[in-house]
Amino acid sequence: MAWIFLLFAGMFEVVGVVGMNQINKAKTIRSFSLFIVGIVMSFMLLSLAMKSLPMGTSYAVWTGIGTVGGAIVGMLYYGESSDWKRIMFIAMVLSAAVGLKLIS
Repeated sequence: MAWIFLLFAGMFEVVGVVGMNQINKAKTIRSFSLFIVGIVMSFMLLSLAMKSLPMGTSYAVWTGIGTVGGAIVGMLYYGESSDWKRIMFIAMVLSAAVGLKLIS
């Protein structure tokens, strides 16, 4: 169950980052709500995951999901570069997170 909490914590981190980007574009209640809900849920779920998983593994996987998710959302919705080098490094981050799961 801890890995599921960690997966959702990473996803909510991406929601929080999208909210932060929306705040930079327009300071609306919706953008602030998206940011606050994303960050609060992310930390809550990360805290639950860390009750069973080692801190180093939890934090590394959580930031990896957030990093990859943020990069993918940026490429799909905000016109960020999607060249092969960027995709290769995203794959490397993902493989590191999977590797940590396999050895934990």
